Amino acid sequence: MPVGFHIFPDRGLVVVRYSGMAAIRDTVEATKAYVSHPNFAHGQKQLVDLTQLTDYERDYVAFMLMQASKAGRFANSGTQSLVVYVAPTPIGQELAALFLKSWDDVDAVVPMVQESEAQALAMLGQSETSIPALLAAVDGPALQ
Repeated sequence: MPVGFHIFPDRGLVVVRYSGMAAIRDTVEATKAYVSHPNFAHGQKQLVDLTQLTDYERDYVAFMLMQASKAGRFANSGTQSLVVYVAPTPIGQELAALFLKSWDDVDAVVPMVQESEAQALAMLGQSETSIPALLAAVDGPALQ
């Protein structure tokens, strides 16, 4: 699937990685799998990796409906979550901007965009300087 995730419960962190063409249905399915995962917890920090994104589905109505559903889940959680998007390419920055705009009125989500993995990881309080180093450090299973 072009969207995968890995939860690091000890770090209060989830890494979401996009690759290739991002379809809205793939994001919806990954979100459902994430929130039903036994290691899911409200308030987990999120690192959304858009470095391998090549394009995304431009159905803006469906995108906003998807984000509204996610916003409702976050808004009712009673916690706040930092979400950092790694977007080093123009296409990644374009999608990250859409995500940021969709969180405008959601106090439970603090979204940020960074161009480098090292900057994003530092913002999330991680000592690793790359996502592969983070994945290797925790020696966990592959992305879901």
